[in-house]
Amino acid sequence: MDLADFDKSTNIVSLFLARADALRDAPMLWSKRGGDWISLSWAQVAREVCLIAQSLRQMGLKAGDRVVIVSENRPEWCIADLGIMAAGCVTVPTYTTNTVRDHIHILENSGARAAIVSTEKLARQLLPAIVQTDLCRHVVGMERVPGMQGGVYETYDWDALLTGDPVAARAEAEARLVDVNRQDLACIIYTSGTGGAPRGVRQHHGMLLTNIAGAAEIIRDDFGWDAGETFLSFLPLSHAYEHTGGQFFPIGLGGQIYYAEGLDKLASNIEEVRPTIMVVVPRLFEVLRTRIMKQIEKQGALPARLMHLALAVAARKAAGQRRLTDYPLDLLLEHTLRPKIRARFGGRNKALVSGGAPLNPEIGVFFDAMGLTLLQGYGQTEAGPVISCNRPAAGLAMDTVGPPLRGVEVRIAEDGEILTRGELVMHGYWQNEAASANVLIEGWLHTGDIGHFDDAGRIRITDRKKDMIVNDKGDNISPQKVESMLTLQPEIAQAMVSGDRRPYAVALIVPDADWALEWSRLNDIPFDIRALQDLPVFRNAIRGAIDRVNADLSVIEKVRQFVFADEPFSIENEMMTPSLKIRRHKVREAYGERIDLLYRN
Repeated sequence: MDLADFDKSTNIVSLFLARADALRDAPMLWSKRGGDWISLSWAQVAREVCLIAQSLRQMGLKAGDRVVIVSENRPEWCIADLGIMAAGCVTVPTYTTNTVRDHIHILENSGARAAIVSTEKLARQLLPAIVQTDLCRHVVGMERVPGMQGGVYETYDWDALLTGDPVAARAEAEARLVDVNRQDLACIIYTSGTGGAPRGVRQHHGMLLTNIAGAAEIIRDDFGWDAGETFLSFLPLSHAYEHTGGQFFPIGLGGQIYYAEGLDKLASNIEEVRPTIMVVVPRLFEVLRTRIMKQIEKQGALPARLMHLALAVAARKAAGQRRLTDYPLDLLLEHTLRPKIRARFGGRNKALVSGGAPLNPEIGVFFDAMGLTLLQGYGQTEAGPVISCNRPAAGLAMDTVGPPLRGVEVRIAEDGEILTRGELVMHGYWQNEAASANVLIEGWLHTGDIGHFDDAGRIRITDRKKDMIVNDKGDNISPQKVESMLTLQPEIAQAMVSGDRRPYAVALIVPDADWALEWSRLNDIPFDIRALQDLPVFRNAIRGAIDRVNADLSVIEKVRQFVFADEPFSIENEMMTPSLKIRRHKVREAYGERIDLLYRN
């Protein structure tokens, strides 16, 4: 295997078919069924991909038509994705947590003509949107899909789509793929925009291929790749990070993908699967760190002492202050503590790759102390999504996101914004020229992040230029969208939503004074806006308004906790601009501690 394979490939599906022809009966996709891990071979997956493509064309779909996927991670997700592209169509991944309204926006914006949905439960959110938009004419169910009154769509059974002639299907797919090149659209991945409505990022084949090549170079040069690199897929495949890093990257390496049973069984799945490479978000590392520390401390004084020694050694290493005594301590830890920790990750892990959200450097130091290699990557959906990644050859520094990937240009603008250029950059947002023009300027993607290069050529991110919230799982949340919905409620005058690098969204609320006055009269309570905020019954009334908004939000957008502001945001107290936009940094200066307390209750 050579990096030239990625450079010469014209599209993702052709790369996959080449890997399938070479690996044939080797296992590719694994899932748990009846308590046992069952595999599909490369040859079997290739056959099903081509049959799905043939069936989609027989439905009447044409080159460029968009097809939505609504499914949890499973082998059929990968087969559907590649099958859509093999048909010459465009994949539109969507989150399983999407509301009916979310589906309506994506269906209308993408103009999708078909949808593939996994379960009856997920279909209950998708089908009403299909009926209301009246655009989608074909619905494929991996499992049984219920009918719905008023729908004009045709339903299809997944297994029935796999009953064609595999030889003819392969020939037809290859004939179509001759005309699919690196600049052609592969998928549209929707990510929340500052205006609230999700924007469709146009990801072309070359964008994905150059991302795979850059990541593959790191594995080849820093770790050495083997036949059958093993991945455990558990982040949503609708997220660009997992879509590229957890699906197409393993395909490029000729690896195996195991689909986790869920977060509740992730720890046991890791020990069973023994992955060599894991694509993870910071929140999981935080959970694992806490769990590991508690387990070690319960084992007694000696293991706890070894853990604290390991942390001290790793901290000095990260600071470039290693002592001579650290070398024998490292040797001791390699024969005592670290093998036990590695065993919990399967015992053969080469790298844990963190992305999707910023990683606290302390988490990186902890895993380094435990003898596990943790690499932090950086990027965004608009860049495929990986722009840079830490790598041992460049020297690991936990407060950086490493040097740019192979084939990626990065420069720092005069105002400190990180700009990137190359084949990894999107061609723009789907049907949104204005938003595209704002971030694509003279070939450079303006990331909205502030940073600089350190002396070793690694990118260090220091701030976020844009207001977008990225929670600790890597999900994007538009605060403006949620805030605008909150302030439509009669009880709420102003709101600021927070949650960057946090497990959920919270809000700072300014109650509406007129509503509060009327509420006081109806409840025969003296009106004092500050005193009212201390009353549980008043707080419950505001909670009711927030709950009404939450009913129309996806799981990741819901406001879980809130706190009251002392006074309205205004130009006079510098919490609003002259154009009446919230000055978030000023609000955080005033209420940061109060907001932080919401995550401790």
